Amino acid sequence: MLGKRSIKINGADCGLEALILGIMTSLGGFLFGYDTGQISGIILFRDFVDRFAQTQADGTKRWTPIIQSLVVSLISIGCLIGSLSGAYTADWWGRRKSLTFGVLVFVIGNAIQIAASRSWVHMMMGRFVAGLGVGNLSVGVPMFQSECSPREIRGAVVASYQLMITVGILVSNLVNFGVREIQDSSASWRIVISLGIAFSLPLGFGILFVPESPRWLASRGNWEASRISLARLRGMKDDPHNSLVEDDLNEMKEKLERERQAGQGTWFECFDSKTGVPRLVYRTLLGMGIQFLQQWTGVNYFFYYGATIFSSAGVDDPILTQLILGAVNVFMTFYGLYVVEKYGRRNPLYLGALWQAAWLLIFASVGTAINPEDNHAVGIVMIVAACMFIASFAGTWGPIAWVVIGETFPLRTRAKQASLATASNWLGNFMIGFLTPLADDGISYAYGFVFVGTNLAAAALVYFFLYESRTLSLENVDLMYSQPDLKPWTSSQWVPPGYVTREEREDAQLRRMSQASADHGGAVEKQGSSDGSVAGMHHEPL
Repeated sequence: MLGKRSIKINGADCGLEALILGIMTSLGGFLFGYDTGQISGIILFRDFVDRFAQTQADGTKRWTPIIQSLVVSLISIGCLIGSLSGAYTADWWGRRKSLTFGVLVFVIGNAIQIAASRSWVHMMMGRFVAGLGVGNLSVGVPMFQSECSPREIRGAVVASYQLMITVGILVSNLVNFGVREIQDSSASWRIVISLGIAFSLPLGFGILFVPESPRWLASRGNWEASRISLARLRGMKDDPHNSLVEDDLNEMKEKLERERQAGQGTWFECFDSKTGVPRLVYRTLLGMGIQFLQQWTGVNYFFYYGATIFSSAGVDDPILTQLILGAVNVFMTFYGLYVVEKYGRRNPLYLGALWQAAWLLIFASVGTAINPEDNHAVGIVMIVAACMFIASFAGTWGPIAWVVIGETFPLRTRAKQASLATASNWLGNFMIGFLTPLADDGISYAYGFVFVGTNLAAAALVYFFLYESRTLSLENVDLMYSQPDLKPWTSSQWVPPGYVTREEREDAQLRRMSQASADHGGAVEKQGSSDGSVAGMHHEPL
């Protein structure tokens, strides 16, 4: 039923199933965000501290920086490993079953955390196992979305993954805010973790009822199933030979057949410059660099440790402050969905990195120059700077970094390159989670100057190396990277062969011109028969 329904978006038919698929798969991002946000509040809950923190010389319980680092950050190592394994499960079992597997592992990890009683190692290992599942999803979701979404909405659908990350962070902040009244009970943190299991189930089961990736089916030689999947995603299940479906299928077939002649991609090939695939190593390193620097913009400096940072800055209610940051994050990510389709990938990433560097410079300078515990105004300035930083990240680097890895790589190595890029994201995530308590203990707010430098490096990477892929099919993105004389800073002007513009094919324009000519001719003939004149006999003076 749903496979027969479509709506017009950007002038083309997009099936309701494509929209449902985009929304459902984005729950993988929600789980990522929920798990990221929950720990910032949980590590401050009195019962959690009493059970898992360390006894100090004066008999009180407080976190030792190195143990706090491990409890918070080891999930990122699990995510790194899970993201690498996601390449195999996505290729072996298909995109849908791989996502269900990721959800199952996530549920097991959360169950281990709930069962923890007094051992911080037990809690840490539960977060590690949950990370294996989240890492698997972080590869599978953007890949599945980019392969299934019609190109007219692909950027917005893949960016919705980041939107759901922000929603997950906000929801976890809301739950933390709600259960803080019972933070003397283990129910406080166990409720937060248990809800993560409940939120994962719709993705684990629901994903099995949407179309499989047409590109994965085609790579297995199942062209008829690929055609049906494309038709369902266009809302044309009853018309699988529609010209729009045929165009998508032929474009994919031509590219896939060329790649099939060269065999299957390997991990080594991702770093082999002699494969004959244009700019393969370039794209591998570009994806890894963008994903690593997405974390080193400093966003999880605030989302992992924001409550702790603002507590030490003398803010009366750090969990409420964290809730405000989460709300800004969600609101501005909606703007990011508009930005990615309206302004593309390059400009928002470049300008966003510069904006973020500016506000982090203010945050670090003010916090270093004047002790915020002694000056309430300084704490306010730091909160405003953090909000302005989050606003930019949510509208640019948050969603668009995921769009880039979903559409930059060639099909035969896409799963492995996406895994490497996502693993780089988790490596950066781990480094932030692990190093922040140690850096905060040593250089305090001057740590923000490090993020100023990394944001400037991110701006340079985008300007000099990233090609603009807005509105291009995945096959034409690959073709664009094969142009030897095309520079990244002029790539937005490139139009694929057979197109008048990036949005319009030559044959589509010719059909419209032909139809317009026929309509015009009919109108003239009708006019001629009604006024007794003969069409074509009127001449303008020379």
